[in-house]
Amino acid sequence: MALGDSTLHTDAVRVLTEWDAPDAEQDLLRHDYLDHLAARADGVWRSCRPAHITASALVVDADRGRALLTLHPKVGRWLQLGGHCEPEDDTLAEAALREAREESGIDTGLTLLGDGPVKLDRHAVRCAGKDAPENTHLDVQYLVLAPAGAVAEISDESLDLRWFDLSALPDPTDDSVRELARRAQLALA
Repeated sequence: MALGDSTLHTDAVRVLTEWDAPDAEQDLLRHDYLDHLAARADGVWRSCRPAHITASALVVDADRGRALLTLHPKVGRWLQLGGHCEPEDDTLAEAALREAREESGIDTGLTLLGDGPVKLDRHAVRCAGKDAPENTHLDVQYLVLAPAGAVAEISDESLDLRWFDLSALPDPTDDSVRELARRAQLALA
């Protein structure tokens, strides 16, 4: 499949068009993401510069009170699971679930909660390493439920992996993850 012509790009446009943003700031991001996708047929791929769509998942336990966070080796903070879209991903939701499986070690039973994303987040990163130019992730963040008894296993993409109470996230965690947890709590209520 050519990276400029993808089912994933079509799905990203559909998801963002249909998503009912919870506030004006999120709606502005939604429109920015749609503008990016309209301008760039390759807008969902890591190779797209200076920005590309990514997909992430806040994985919550079966009791819906804790979130699984990874201590990211490049960022040095506790983050939700997620990352770059891959050619085998047909939808953003599939990309978020694949990333959640890969980074959590929970191979079966992860399921999406809700009809679409919980939150959007735009942040600058250096995808290709500390000496590479900065790039922007246009992250589409989903809420994912782990099955009862799920055992997380750390991957080589993480320094640590732990469950934390949604209302007591660890330091260092950035405001974006805290806001994602807050929105998750609202969605779970």
